[in-house]
Amino acid sequence: MPSPTQRALARVPAGLRPFLVRHRRLVKFLLVGGTCFALTTVINFSLKFTVLQHKPVVALTIATVVATAVSYVLNRQWSFRANGRQREVLLFLLVSVVAIGVNDIPLILSRYVLDLREPQVGAFTQEVADFLSGMVVGTFIAMLFRYWAMQRWVFTRCPDPAATRMEQPAQAR
Repeated sequence: MPSPTQRALARVPAGLRPFLVRHRRLVKFLLVGGTCFALTTVINFSLKFTVLQHKPVVALTIATVVATAVSYVLNRQWSFRANGRQREVLLFLLVSVVAIGVNDIPLILSRYVLDLREPQVGAFTQEVADFLSGMVVGTFIAMLFRYWAMQRWVFTRCPDPAATRMEQPAQAR
């Protein structure tokens, strides 16, 4: 029985399959990231429009922390298929703390440096600025940092299957 990944690949146009297979770790990382982005968005707006109405940075930080926990499990089990290094969780947490700070910086700049908040701007403009700065720009910059840092320091003992195949001599294939 084919795996979920194989079933999904079967639905992709044939010309695109080699690219996706060659960059499978990145594709999986982006799928996990998309799922966690949706989770972050739901939690962020839930907190921001209920209990943390006047604390958008705190709402985004809490949402990002929850999504980061989910991201660890999904990335470890699926994207990077880690072997379980002793310090992996500690390194993941360290990278994630830095990434959460990176994610918050654009929102902090938007709200408190550029002053894109009520009463200087309307409520709708404030919410659009918060979403674009925190959820879009912050998440994008943090995603680039996380991908680089996860490969560099956290999930270092997980060979990329495509790279492993490419390193084998032609007669061994």
